[in-house]
Amino acid sequence: MNAHVTAALTTCIGLILMNANASRADSGLIGHWPLAGDCRDHSGNDNHGTNHGADLTAKGPDGKPGGAASFDGRANWIEIKPTPSLSLGTKDFTIAARVHTEASLDDVLGDVLSKYDPAKRRGLNLNIKILQGVTSTQANYRNVEFGIDNAKLEPSWTDCGRPGDNIFVCALAVHDGNLYAGTFESGADKTGHVYRYAGADKWIDCGSPDKANSVFCLAQYNGKLYCGTAAYRARGSALPDSPNMTPGGHVFRYEGGKKWVDCGRLGDANEVYALTVYKAKLYAIPMYSPGVFEFDGRDKWTYIGTPGDQRSMALAVWNGHLWNTGNGGAGMWRWEGGTAWKDCGRQDAEHQTYSILTCAGNMYTGTWPHGSVFRYDGGTKWTSIGRLGEELEVMAMAVYNGKLYAGTLPLANVYRYDGQTNWTDTGRVDLTPDVKYRRAWSMAVYKGRLFCGTLPSGHVWSIEAGKCATHDHELQPGWRHLAAARAGDRLKLYVDAKCVATSSTFKPADFDLANDQPLMIGFGQHDYFNGGISDVRIYDRALPDAEVAKIARPILPNPTQTH
Repeated sequence: MNAHVTAALTTCIGLILMNANASRADSGLIGHWPLAGDCRDHSGNDNHGTNHGADLTAKGPDGKPGGAASFDGRANWIEIKPTPSLSLGTKDFTIAARVHTEASLDDVLGDVLSKYDPAKRRGLNLNIKILQGVTSTQANYRNVEFGIDNAKLEPSWTDCGRPGDNIFVCALAVHDGNLYAGTFESGADKTGHVYRYAGADKWIDCGSPDKANSVFCLAQYNGKLYCGTAAYRARGSALPDSPNMTPGGHVFRYEGGKKWVDCGRLGDANEVYALTVYKAKLYAIPMYSPGVFEFDGRDKWTYIGTPGDQRSMALAVWNGHLWNTGNGGAGMWRWEGGTAWKDCGRQDAEHQTYSILTCAGNMYTGTWPHGSVFRYDGGTKWTSIGRLGEELEVMAMAVYNGKLYAGTLPLANVYRYDGQTNWTDTGRVDLTPDVKYRRAWSMAVYKGRLFCGTLPSGHVWSIEAGKCATHDHELQPGWRHLAAARAGDRLKLYVDAKCVATSSTFKPADFDLANDQPLMIGFGQHDYFNGGISDVRIYDRALPDAEVAKIARPILPNPTQTH
């Protein structure tokens, strides 16, 4: 055989193998939206999208314009109408997408993709979760969540133990793959601690930052865990005040083990009530004195005004602004820079606003004394979405696997929002007898479950609604590849080709996800997406790890492209 024939055969064999590999890589592809200048489906199934305001000229992973869709986090999304090929039912499937997020954020990150019916609680959700204002804590920050549900199985609460000798789990927050709790401990010789969850009903003591009786708030900032200490007055919960009223008011940074570094005090305050991150800076409020403070990153806190001349209750970020709730007339205020705060209205006859939540693109707040949740409708307008049973106060709220959950006082029930003004009681999380008030105060999403901290039992409880897998580490900014798979009897979640989480096992027949809702890219039950998305794919099979790695290979920036 001469050299020309050998070369020709080698080329043919190479093309055959390349085509075979490409065919295997695309096997089962039922939707493919590169989002490179349009939102058409390139899978051959004609599942073309309708653009609702996304910028389809944005730079993609290689730095070239027209390589991704950019979403503003306010009202942009892409809609794909329901079709038989996208009806996943009880089948295995894989979702994959490249996402881009900024390091400095003025909004939550929101949903990458969803096909979910909230009324029937059926479908799937894939989002990057940020939960702030829960109630005084930034509970989740840049954590990826992938969940499925079909409302067939009602969740029940599981007791996850009592951290230390506390009577109040003031804060729950996820950081670096772990769940942490901040506590109020009421004895004369007791101080507030931070504990790390060790599974089942076990908690590991991470130390007491100072001599104050409580660690009242937690937040992740610049890759570290921060906490605020307080001299908490338990009389506000109809309990005796602690004999230990040593002033707190300091913020501390965790350095591992039981080591905490003092990062300064909020003016003359004796307590730090809430912490949250906005535009890459950390902000805090006291509990019993007015004012909002900005951190310089070392040990100084600058006063930036007093919203409404009253005490504050919660801090959170939504649609470009830092928001603050009131305690002494209720209401919500929006920071305008400097020391200026804009009054954004009151919630009917409520006296206090306790929490802030972003759900399905809207901002909500929980209130006292009528136990209602209100939706912000712009300007100074707030609309009640119902009272939670006969409860008096709504505290922690969280979006978990497509639904809004809220904790209450005086019975410490947790309710699920089921549309219009309907709230479903999922159960009580504090059964302490012979007390006036019980609080379901703190919440966080961790290891595919929703956790809730209580007063006065000091226990943490959790539920699993549907099935869920979560990446409990901060998703780093820039371009990342996400993949989520339903693989037999469990869910798998990937970040940059690495399997980072799996769900608990389930019976596939119990989770029929078929619904008549559109597939949405860049929107869902958390918020409109805030960032860039490209190369969205859906397969009707669970891809093996090697195939996930193949489609997740980094796309290198074009060196000739100017930025």
